[in-house]
Amino acid sequence: MDANHKQWIQGQLNLRRALSANEYQKAIELFLIQHAMVHSAKVSKAKLWSFEDQVLDNLTEDQVRCIPPGDEHSIAWILFHLTRCEDITMNMLVAGTPQLFVRDGWAKKLKIAVFHSANSMEARDVANLSAQIDVDELRAYRQSVGRKTREVVRKLKPEELRTKAEASRLQKVVEAGAVLPEAIGILNYWSKRTVAGLLLMPPTRHNFLHLNEALRIKQKIQRAK
Repeated sequence: MDANHKQWIQGQLNLRRALSANEYQKAIELFLIQHAMVHSAKVSKAKLWSFEDQVLDNLTEDQVRCIPPGDEHSIAWILFHLTRCEDITMNMLVAGTPQLFVRDGWAKKLKIAVFHSANSMEARDVANLSAQIDVDELRAYRQSVGRKTREVVRKLKPEELRTKAEASRLQKVVEAGAVLPEAIGILNYWSKRTVAGLLLMPPTRHNFLHLNEALRIKQKIQRAK
């Protein structure tokens, strides 16, 4: 584990402590740093290490789509899954606003027919998504969602951090087909989290965990070369 990863992990511990102690301003500032590090530097334009940029640096489009032998996912699928989860939770559940995926017509831009969070997908569907998705537009969608998350978090009021998503917002996720019926457990998980909890999972820790997976896939592909 290099210094950047250690710094991020320590930052996540500091963020947890700030949220637990209701240190509102400190928590927001720490979140924005943590979030910047798991998105492209183009999202925050902060002079910070970007885990996403580290993963995607020197990869071809074919490599981004590749599912190595013995693995379940491609880097393309990982980026799509991360972005859908962040879009759904931060916009539909936290802000109570439409998901960008629908509002901005990203399915058409991405050239896919998958509208949900990509949880509980069959292997053939993961392979199809990886092959079909427009990789450049995927990065653009991810950047759009990342920027919107930062707007949402900056507008949060201190008392909102201790609230949970309203039942009506959770129902809208179901009605929109944003989560597959067989993956309803993830929605149940989100329903039990306060807004403070949702800031940890998915827009920071979930990104970090799956980018670690993406980095391992990248290293496996490069060794195979």
